[in-house]
Amino acid sequence: KKNQEGTKCDVTSVHRWETIGLAEAAAVLAAAAVEAVSAAGGAPAAAPAVDMTKCAACKESIQGQLVKALGRAWHYEHFVCSKCRAELGKQNFYEKDSQPFCEPCYQNEFSPKCAYCQEAILDRCVTALDKSWHPEHFFCQQCTAPFTESSGFHERDGKPYCADCYNDAFAPKCAACSKAITSNYLTALEKMWHTECFVCRDCGSDFSTGSFYEHEGQPYCELHYHAHRGSLCMACEKPITSKCITAMGRKFHPQCFECTFCKNELSKGTFKERENKPYCSECFDKLVSNQ
Repeated sequence: KKNQEGTKCDVTSVHRWETIGLAEAAAVLAAAAVEAVSAAGGAPAAAPAVDMTKCAACKESIQGQLVKALGRAWHYEHFVCSKCRAELGKQNFYEKDSQPFCEPCYQNEFSPKCAYCQEAILDRCVTALDKSWHPEHFFCQQCTAPFTESSGFHERDGKPYCADCYNDAFAPKCAACSKAITSNYLTALEKMWHTECFVCRDCGSDFSTGSFYEHEGQPYCELHYHAHRGSLCMACEKPITSKCITAMGRKFHPQCFECTFCKNELSKGTFKERENKPYCSECFDKLVSNQ
């Protein structure tokens, strides 16, 4: 989970220019000399002066009015945007690498672009995923819900998602309830399960003993596993885990296969059947003779 960062975009300060006459230009030229300390001896040295009587663009002498901007002088008509060449006139301008730009060109060239709309970001911006965004354009890519500074977001393939949409789309799903797994889980039968969802498929009992039975890819308690396998005793309805007797199309524990009337075990001898019930020969003969 990552947190978004709200910042103020770094926009170079807006500059203004001024128009001055030749007399003032001479004063500017005289004030242009500055002292600099040489690296060798530390003695003051005069820095190169800028000739304010010549245009910074065409290098020709300026007669009449001039524009003073960016530490240089310009013919009025030569003080133009470095990109579109539009005259800057008396409007504000922006500076980049000592060159003047009109506001539209500066924004298009140097302002950060919103990763969503690709338009220039002029005021506040959100920095996230190594990109810049208009605050109103930094939202979940799935449901378009806006993020707040406290909500945070999840990232997938360079795109931001809210927690719910991220989990619905990308989190592993529980094999029982099919909902996203975001915290505690266990792995069994080559699947992932919420811990509370890993229970017997039929009765919902948990596997507190730590063991379970598998049938057709689903977990079962012992009783219902044998019920699905057809290995429950038809007499006591308990699982048959060792020897069994198959009779009348059903299965019995040897000790449970007994005469319906006298309750003697039938596992060591023959039996007779009447109305899907087993009888020993003696009880069967009595039953028949009394009818």
